[in-house]
Amino acid sequence: MKFTDGYWQLRPGVSRLSPAGVESVEAGERSLTAFAPAKRIDGRGDTLNQPLFTVTLDAPAEGVIGVRIVHHAGGVPARPSFELQTDDLHPVKVEVDDTTARLTSGDLTAVLALDGPWDLRFEDSRGELTGSGARSVGLITDGEGRQYLHEQLALGVGESIYGLGERFGPLVKNGQVVDIWNADGGTSSEQAYKNVPFYSSSRGYGVLVDTPAHVSFEVGSEVVSRNQFSVEGQELRYLVFAGPTPKDVLRRYTGVSGRPARVPAWSMGLWLSTSFTTDYNEPTVASFVDGMAERDLPLSVFHFDCFWMRQFHWCDFVWDPIAFPDPAGMVQRLKERGLRVSLWINPYIAQRSVLFEEGREHGYLLERPDGSVWQWDKWQAGMAIVDFTNPAATAWYRSKLQALIDLGVDCFKTDFGERIPTDVSWYDGSDPERMHNYYPHLYNEAVFDLLRENRGDGDAVLFARSATAGGQQFPVHWGGDCESTFEAMAESLRGGLSLASSGFGYWSHDIGGFEGTPDAAVFKRWVPFGLLSSHSRLHGSGSYRVPWAFDDEAVDVLRRFTKLKLSLMPYLAEVAEQAHQTGTPMMRPMALEFPDDPAVNHLERQYMLGPDILVAPVLSADGTVTFYLPEGQWTSLLDGEQLGGARWHTQQHGFDSLPVYVREGAILPVGAVDDRPEYDWADGVELRWFQPAEGDVRRIRLPRPGGGTAAVVELRLNDGRPVAAVVEGNCDHFTVTVVN
Repeated sequence: MKFTDGYWQLRPGVSRLSPAGVESVEAGERSLTAFAPAKRIDGRGDTLNQPLFTVTLDAPAEGVIGVRIVHHAGGVPARPSFELQTDDLHPVKVEVDDTTARLTSGDLTAVLALDGPWDLRFEDSRGELTGSGARSVGLITDGEGRQYLHEQLALGVGESIYGLGERFGPLVKNGQVVDIWNADGGTSSEQAYKNVPFYSSSRGYGVLVDTPAHVSFEVGSEVVSRNQFSVEGQELRYLVFAGPTPKDVLRRYTGVSGRPARVPAWSMGLWLSTSFTTDYNEPTVASFVDGMAERDLPLSVFHFDCFWMRQFHWCDFVWDPIAFPDPAGMVQRLKERGLRVSLWINPYIAQRSVLFEEGREHGYLLERPDGSVWQWDKWQAGMAIVDFTNPAATAWYRSKLQALIDLGVDCFKTDFGERIPTDVSWYDGSDPERMHNYYPHLYNEAVFDLLRENRGDGDAVLFARSATAGGQQFPVHWGGDCESTFEAMAESLRGGLSLASSGFGYWSHDIGGFEGTPDAAVFKRWVPFGLLSSHSRLHGSGSYRVPWAFDDEAVDVLRRFTKLKLSLMPYLAEVAEQAHQTGTPMMRPMALEFPDDPAVNHLERQYMLGPDILVAPVLSADGTVTFYLPEGQWTSLLDGEQLGGARWHTQQHGFDSLPVYVREGAILPVGAVDDRPEYDWADGVELRWFQPAEGDVRRIRLPRPGGGTAAVVELRLNDGRPVAAVVEGNCDHFTVTVVN
């Protein structure tokens, strides 16, 4: 939200108060509290009729500093709030002298000036990272009497900002206006399904605005040398996360907001959907499954979209008796073929659903202030919304899903959750404005925890669309409704990389696009991108996504890249474990993996899949693609071609190819199996060591399905030949290939 009219003036009807300096400071054992009036105090009379800002610094975790700015403190505590994980045991250092007050947590220090204009700086061992200077903090009153608090943190020369959720515009957010407000807007607008008030900087720090309410960011778009964020009300809290690397920032941020759960190996295989509004029944499903098997296309999960239920009945969680007269038998038959089963659900209850009256009677549905059920006709006629702030409503909703789990269903696609109204009353008294963004957190948490209770840790997975900060704990998330074009393919990739910069470890998208029917070229170009993502799903809206619906070559392309992904499971499983343990995402923006290379800062048409594989999707029908390789030697995973780094390359690829390069020094474990994701990843594994130097010693961990370590292998290059030793666990059958 913009408040100024250029540099000199405020907008008509707008007034602003800012702290002029610090009047006094109180030091606690682990905190600092500064009292900052809105004008300089030269005498006692200046303290009268004078607003006072109270600014408190604390250290909720090592390398993290929190800042709370308060104007009037007498408001009712607002709900909900982010469930942040704090640590009261790590060392905190508080120092005050005549000119400065300092609070240090780990390598991060907040320095507050006491002898001049308002000045709060954040620094680490490298120097100053960012800061809040004169007029950076502001209490805004608009022409209608509404009040907002804003903070402006300095942006350095050449500094790039990433994150703020799954945003489909430019990856670097500088110059953008970003509103943190979940919306069902597709992938082609400034709106987003997953709004996260967290950003990271190329200077090696991150910032979380600690509220699920509407936050407006002006990323160098009001004051071009500052990143402004504002909230309505009398209080603003934000947290600053130390680096020094982008991975360190994400590790600290997800340590506070929650790490991504471990995902099951089977979820990283290929998912096939019925699509949305297509005609389908059990024979259709069987024909798809048979067709995949007949064409040697490995399939891991079959997904039933909305019309597994009857029209106008969503959601009643009752199978359409005409299309699926024997759901228990059908699910069992699919499972006998080694498939997992996924069902589409959402948190909305149509008026025709058998659950509507039951939910209304017991108070399980979201209500208007007058006690009536909130309803509208968008999406489903007369639909209502489950109130997950009511524990009884949550248990009721979960009981309906439990019946499906008992039938054999393995996971759910938790669609929607963005169109949450604000003219309502919540069971627990939550603030409707704050609940708008927070609702999908409660929704996905309820479903994910039910699956975890049934399946155990590491075997629960969702396919979720909406989220906010902390939602990464309930994976997996997909990119929402995109068109079936190359442009939509590119915007989907930007969204995924932006979400990865926001703490989400896993991400997927609809191969071929959702809206419309892709032409064969778009579909075949999208397939490698989809299979070289953390999770891979064939899904569309009004048309099927089985590859033979396009042409025979599409079948061959899908087979090649599905089998490639499954053979890479020893590598991908370890990358997934890194996401779970440290918050480093599987699909990584180039700037996350190569923060010291300024050439990668704006790259948004390529990414790293884990630490060692670079992927540049082809976004053109004729196969032309331009990409950048960082410093070092790189080897094509597909044909062995070697290219030098620190330069750009332009290539032309057929539909069965794209730039997939492995970095110098990497040890890439390639499994002996390519028809399923779950197998003994260590048995028969080939360890491909790319361009090792004489005397190099490296260790690689080979994971075990379900978690744990199968083996740790040490490799050493002596006289140009690899020497291998198993130093932990068991790995009796493996080979080592040196790629020079």
